[in-house]
Amino acid sequence: MSEMLADTVVESNVDFELCPKFEKTFSILGKKWNGLIIDVLLEDGPQRFKNLARRIPKCSDRVLVVRLKELEANGIVSRVTHCDSALIEYRLTAKGQDLRQVMATVHSWSDTWFSPAQS
Repeated sequence: MSEMLADTVVESNVDFELCPKFEKTFSILGKKWNGLIIDVLLEDGPQRFKNLARRIPKCSDRVLVVRLKELEANGIVSRVTHCDSALIEYRLTAKGQDLRQVMATVHSWSDTWFSPAQS
């Protein structure tokens, strides 16, 4: 692999490899709708399925179910069933809440680099 540094070619025998944790993180956050699901739960707190679906109208119910299950399997979202009713809510776990700063940074970056027309 060659790298250009100040007009100098440097040969390197090191293969570039992403950190497995970094790859895992972006495989979750980069999946379509996951960022929006996390963002809604950060902004609005625990939500029933129908409320999440209403907030993310372009995501089909089928895909929303799949994404919520994936986020739950990764420990980011928990599905809470209330004993005294049939009410089921989705909420962020501590791991999911810890994404607040990440999401704020993404919002800030997108505000800087994308105009409303590009949204």
